[in-house]
Amino acid sequence: MKTVAVILAGGEGNRLGTLTAKRTKPAVPFGGKFRIIDFALSNCVNSGLFDVMIVAQYRPHSLIEHIGAGGPWELNRERTGGVRVYTPYRSREHGTWFAGTADAVQQNFLFLKDRRPELVVILSGDHIYRMNYNDLIEQHVASKAAVTLATMEVPDHDKSRFGIVTIGDEHRVTSFVEKPKTPIPGVGSMGIYVFDYAVLDRVLLEDKDLPGSSHDFGKDILPRMIERGERVFSWPYKGYWRDVGTVESYWEAHMDLLGDPPNYDLNDLGWLIHTRSENRPPARLANGALVGESLITHGSTIGTGAVVERSILSAGVRVGPGAIVRESVLLTDCVVEEGAIIERAILDKRSRVGKGARVGGMPAGPDVEGQRRFAVVGKHATVPEGFVVAAGAELGPDVIESDLVGLTRIDDGTVISTKRRPHEV
Repeated sequence: MKTVAVILAGGEGNRLGTLTAKRTKPAVPFGGKFRIIDFALSNCVNSGLFDVMIVAQYRPHSLIEHIGAGGPWELNRERTGGVRVYTPYRSREHGTWFAGTADAVQQNFLFLKDRRPELVVILSGDHIYRMNYNDLIEQHVASKAAVTLATMEVPDHDKSRFGIVTIGDEHRVTSFVEKPKTPIPGVGSMGIYVFDYAVLDRVLLEDKDLPGSSHDFGKDILPRMIERGERVFSWPYKGYWRDVGTVESYWEAHMDLLGDPPNYDLNDLGWLIHTRSENRPPARLANGALVGESLITHGSTIGTGAVVERSILSAGVRVGPGAIVRESVLLTDCVVEEGAIIERAILDKRSRVGKGARVGGMPAGPDVEGQRRFAVVGKHATVPEGFVVAAGAELGPDVIESDLVGLTRIDDGTVISTKRRPHEV
């Protein structure tokens, strides 16, 4: 059956703070050489879905540059599908930002209609996981469902982040509550849906002008379909999945790439994650450098006597002599100068940490999930020589030494932004 995949990639990602100040969440780098959206895109092509629409909204420029014509994913094709990125636009009928996930699809429905699909797979562009969508599609067709949701078990303390569904006989969904304030029985919706095209056309058109609707699949479309007895089914997923919507979950997902064996193995040759790679030389480790349980991407250099433990270094990262990097994520072309200490920190692209500076810190007591604190240094920001960025503090993008006059450190909960005007950055 002809199937089109629609990836919703418009998220502003407020909970990622500094990391999404200049980019949409799906464009945030991940895992040393990837971006978050690479996982949904790779799932599509590995599942044989080569007709892909990406619906973007917030700061889409780096996402559009990354996708390009789709070559790294074998999506640079015309007659047999390909990938296209759609952003909000003005027309005679509408000219507004997307109000919700359903509205994002509705505003681009004419482009979907042109593809003449029989099925539509709707995905989120900001999750880390590996899934063969054909398994989901096969159950959808076999059960003659109007829509099928991918679901997974979630602990009670996470249920407020999910749509929670209850399931009856033969995986039929009997209720859907979006992000309940207190835990309720049920499994979590993963935000992955397969719709019959005709059903999607009908429910979106019905919702478009409905008073009081927030035009969202989880809040409006799916609960309404269930209430009136339409055939809504669940497909249970058992594999690895992470929503990297917070700084803590972003860090945790990176730590999942480490270990022996890792919780998520990027070396699975049967299910490669494709991306747009840069041409860089091999990584170089100087005499006496110590690296353990880490991922070191091409173009990185680690100086004499430097220590890198349980960390991910993206392309072109430079760690100076005697510097220490522990349990941290360093994005492309970061520089850690001689003797600096980086612990439980996230450094965005092309940031610089001066000699002897300290960013982050290891916990003094037992590690408590959900209460970890991380230091974050924004894109192009500079940490001056000897300066301290404590765990839980943030330097925003483009911060330089003149923005920190009179300070020698910033403490937990402090966020420093550049004082320069946009045209000066």
